[in-house]
Amino acid sequence: MSTRTLRGKVAVAGVGETAYYKRGEAPDPEFKLALKAIKAACKDAGISPKEIDGFASFSNDRSDPSRLAAALGCPELRFANMQWGGGGGGGAAAFGNAAAAIATGLADCVVVFRALAQGQFGRFGQGPRRNTIAGDFAHTVPYGLMSPAQMFAMKVNRFMNDHSVEQNALRAISLAAYHHAQNNPRAVMYGRPLDEEKYDSSRWIVEPFHLFDCCLENDGAAAMILVSAERAKDFPNKPCYLLGSVGGSHYRAGASVHNTPEYASSTFPTLAPRLYEMAQVSAKDVDVLQSYENFTGGVLMSIVEHGFCEPDECNEFFVKDRFIAPSGDLPLNTSGGNLAECYMHGLGLILESVRQIRGDSTNQVETPDVSMTISGPMVTPVSACIVGSEATL
Repeated sequence: MSTRTLRGKVAVAGVGETAYYKRGEAPDPEFKLALKAIKAACKDAGISPKEIDGFASFSNDRSDPSRLAAALGCPELRFANMQWGGGGGGGAAAFGNAAAAIATGLADCVVVFRALAQGQFGRFGQGPRRNTIAGDFAHTVPYGLMSPAQMFAMKVNRFMNDHSVEQNALRAISLAAYHHAQNNPRAVMYGRPLDEEKYDSSRWIVEPFHLFDCCLENDGAAAMILVSAERAKDFPNKPCYLLGSVGGSHYRAGASVHNTPEYASSTFPTLAPRLYEMAQVSAKDVDVLQSYENFTGGVLMSIVEHGFCEPDECNEFFVKDRFIAPSGDLPLNTSGGNLAECYMHGLGLILESVRQIRGDSTNQVETPDVSMTISGPMVTPVSACIVGSEATL
């Protein structure tokens, strides 16, 4: 096995977030939201923000690291990193980038963050509003394929058709997320439960996605503080170690066509084996899973491509009881996820993975040692990470 690995070299010392708001309703600008989340993560870690010497983010976050460092009073900025492209597919990659900086000595204390204020800037869930269209969109937008829901529905429909997957499989993912949100006071959908009848009667957004198959659109910010593993026990929280992180995509994922054999993919076939190899675990070792839901169909395909079930087993595998914490054998999106907790481009899912290992989730799994987060899917590049307890080292 290669000695070039992140396994066990970096720990999460603290996590933090702002309140989450419906898109356009945050009382603060995006930069201030980022600062609030970072300060909350520092408080959770028991450190001063002045100890931070690096920043990592993704999806073209607009909060500039030099400005953040100045606002926080950091004596020196040693590392500033942005994961290119992929939207929410960059979340776990930003974690990996920050961890690599610490493991190689580029920085000592790096914060991974994401901030959104869709009222201040554009809305992610809409199709483009502009007079000219260039690049890939020039081949689709003039024909009505405009919004993210429409684009991803194409891939999911292909997958469901190829493997005879029924709508109930998608419904199970949504029901589990909303179930967990009812125990999470941070969740935007806290106090707003979902049942089968309400799901089935909700309006179609674009088949196969009902309203409750689609992620929320929120303002807010989230952050996590990373330090070297040697320092892990110096902090008040139970240590949570990075076991593995991968990012990327398969051959020609950035130049795909709608009739390619690999079209019905969440973009993880080449990544999942590398993730398990670095983390030294397999799918059967994962105690709890956070899987990015831009739409439920992406969760379905991601779970298959990470080896939790075969494509033709989806109808039997995707049932609500399997995904419910603490009793299910694969608790899924235990904070409520992007569907029901909040949409912070998926960084909240990584925070929830950390909380599960620490033992302070609002839907805590009993003594978990291995927690996985899948960031993406169906974009390029995508990423994924696995964190673990001290017992995994």
